[in-house]
Formats: sequence, C-alpha cells, structure tokens
Amino acid sequence: MTVRLPSVVGHRGAAASAPENTLAGLRRALALGVRCVEFDVKLTADGVAILMHDDTLDRTTDGKGRVAATTAAAIRSLDAGAWFAPEFAGERVPGFEAAIDLLLETGLDANVEIKPCAGRETETGAAVARILAARWPRDRAPPLLSSFAEASLVAARAAAPALPRGLLVKHVPADWRARLDRLDCATFHCSHRELDAATVAAVRGAGFPMLVYTVNEAERARTLFGWGVDCICSDRPEAILAVAP
Repeated sequence: MTVRLPSVVGHRGAAASAPENTLAGLRRALALGVRCVEFDVKLTADGVAILMHDDTLDRTTDGKGRVAATTAAAIRSLDAGAWFAPEFAGERVPGFEAAIDLLLETGLDANVEIKPCAGRETETGAAVARILAARWPRDRAPPLLSSFAEASLVAARAAAPALPRGLLVKHVPADWRARLDRLDCATFHCSHRELDAATVAAVRGAGFPMLVYTVNEAERARTLFGWGVDCICSDRPEAILAVAP
C-alpha cells in the first residue's frame, strides 16, 4: 500500500492558533494554507466517535470527567473553544462524521489518529475504520489512519483493510521494521526529538514514508527536511510551510 505524505500537516488542526480537534481548528489550518490536517478520534461512553485527544474533558472543554464515562449528548453540550480564546467561545466537540464532512467539503486531506481510551483499543480502531470506510467516496484517496495502539491498527485493518495505516511511536524501536511489516503499515510516524539522519535514511530506504511530530520551529524543520523526512506535523504549520521543500 503506497501513501504519499504531504510536506506539512496541521497538528490537531492548527493547535497554536485555534482550539485543537475542533472544526474551527481544521478551518484555521486551511486558511493558513495547509492541505492536510491531523486530528484525534476516540469513543464516548455510548460508543460515538468524537474528536478528542485527552482521556478527560478537563483541559479542552468546560466539562470535567472521563470521556469514556460521558455520553455523546453530554459532550455535545460543552464549550470546546473558550478555554483557548474568547473568539472561539461556543465551539463544540465535533463528531468524527462532522469532521469527515468538512474534509469532503473543503478538499482537505487528513491523518486520523486513533486515540483510544485505555481498554478500548480494539473497539475504537474498528469503529473509526468502519465509519471512514462507509462515508468516504471511492473516487478520492482516503485519509491515513495512525495510532500508537497496535491493537487499534489491527482492528482497523480487519474492519477496513483498504484504508492505509501508519504506526506512531515516541522513540524509534530497534524492531521498527518488523512492527511495520506485522501491522501492514504504509507509513512510520515518530517524535523528532531523538531522531537522527541515519534512522531517517534507514526507514525511507526500506520504502516507508516518514512523518515526524510535533515540530514548531522553522530551523528544526529545515534540518529534518534536509535529512529526508517526508512530512512534518506542526501546531504552527504556516511556519513550516515557509521552509518546506
């Protein structure tokens, strides 16, 4: 499965200039010139897929408590924008379907990170893949699914094998190639902090496009692109676009 990554992806939309994992954030990324966004999807207590990074509601909404213990209806009533800036007051936590609709409306591409709450890895991976496969038109290249949770990637592959998948890691493990092959992943994603040029060369030499996160400084991005990194995920995508090849 071949996947071409863009040079720059907006992290959680454009997390430095709009509330993360909201439709406003995705639109802001588009306004900044980004053609591809990354966002996180997890399940509510009643199994509804929503855009949310944390396991709790406390940081990015005016609610409290665990996402896995809160219904979708309750989450829909929360403010997900005022914490970031007054201009975003009233922004809601979007459902995954609403985000897909926005991608289709605007032409944005996406890296959808499956971000399961603990113990829901298989359920979340399968749900995200099923929803995306059902709603995405066949005549358009689909978004890339990625996850730190290998069980989620296995479940996504079983539910929708035609969707491309990427393995997310913090530190590059010695057995990275074996993991990518076992999970039938098309791309490899890792933190830039402990990366070196030799590792980038090895991954790309094995035929895997490489995405690194979360890079917000243009000079660091210039170095990474010089090593051969294919794609950089950034809270400040406009800054990275300025130095992208």
